[in-house]
Amino acid sequence: MSIFKARVKEFDDALAQDVVDLKELRRLTFNGVPDVQSFRALSWKLLLGYLGPRRSSWTTTLAQKRALYKQFIEELVLPPGHSCNGAGEGDGDGDVAVDSRGVGLQDHPLSEGPESAWNTFFNDNEFLLQIDKDVRRLCPDISFFQQPTEYPCDIVVHSKGEHGRRLHERVVPTVLSSANVERKGLGMTKQINLITKRSVETYAAMEDGQEAHWEVVQRILFIYAKLNPGQGYVQGMNEIVGPIYYVMASDPDLSYRAHAEADCFFCFTALMSEIRDFFIKTLDDAEGGIKFMMGLLSNMLKTKDIDIYEHLKSQELHPQYYSFRWLTLLLSQEFPLPDVLRIWDSVFSDEQRFNFLIKICCSMILIQREAILENDFASNVKLLQNYPPIDINVVITHAVSLA
Repeated sequence: MSIFKARVKEFDDALAQDVVDLKELRRLTFNGVPDVQSFRALSWKLLLGYLGPRRSSWTTTLAQKRALYKQFIEELVLPPGHSCNGAGEGDGDGDVAVDSRGVGLQDHPLSEGPESAWNTFFNDNEFLLQIDKDVRRLCPDISFFQQPTEYPCDIVVHSKGEHGRRLHERVVPTVLSSANVERKGLGMTKQINLITKRSVETYAAMEDGQEAHWEVVQRILFIYAKLNPGQGYVQGMNEIVGPIYYVMASDPDLSYRAHAEADCFFCFTALMSEIRDFFIKTLDDAEGGIKFMMGLLSNMLKTKDIDIYEHLKSQELHPQYYSFRWLTLLLSQEFPLPDVLRIWDSVFSDEQRFNFLIKICCSMILIQREAILENDFASNVKLLQNYPPIDINVVITHAVSLA
């Protein structure tokens, strides 16, 4: 039996158990998930806690979560006064309308009152504009996100000419160029560009009845921001949700793929519950905050190779110039999507998963040792902000070797 077939059988056996042994699943996933069947999608659902280890609970859990997500769409995405069947709309003269929850609204689209659903609707467009910009450049090296999904959201795309159900209709992006994010919580005076890739393609919206994958991701991020007002949407979250959605929407099992949006939302929410401190600048110095994580990386580098550490320090090439993005986005911007999925297999399967992420980042630096010691400041910035192509398994193997 070939090594690949043997690994497939191992995953088959592990995931077929009445109660999945998560310790065994972590061991298998850490070494990479075979790109066959539903192995990766199912493994990630288990490792992120979306599904419990008992198989008999999966059907009920999935049905409940998917129904809840549909409710989120009806309550948070559809414009005020619209129900999922298009009923309950006012006559346009400020009469009582009924929203998707069956609540009467003495409301008008021009109302500025704090209780106005329409006022909230228009205020949402401020962060929706940033989401719209970001999702239109997801993974530009592949065409996946520009293509139509086989399973568009019916209550959104079959709007019969009603404006506002499709989120991109609310905003008219004038500039889709990459934006910068300033992290004042790090005491930085310069802005760090989170997005390194550029897309020359047009991420066009689909006609009525269809949706592009990026439109689905837009809705996931919008709903997440609405449900987490204390955090909202922060640029870079699109790079976290993108790979998860790709895995769910590429599931060979059509019964799972049909619910990729809902399943992705809850997996993304579970992951964000672990890394949300990365995106909140007031928690930068807290344990688990991004500044704390960059400090752990610096300390590991100092321990493993004092020469590189001192060289970068002498050049005043501070960790935030490169590792801020590495850690915040879980390396999703540094490598092609297939390599990102491979990295995340290992990161998600590690019970101390962000310790292993730091080891991967440290390995990335150590592997470039000779070049870094020879380079000047500008060359090293370019090297670390645009990491050269490499076999990702070399990086992961090196990371495993770091005690």
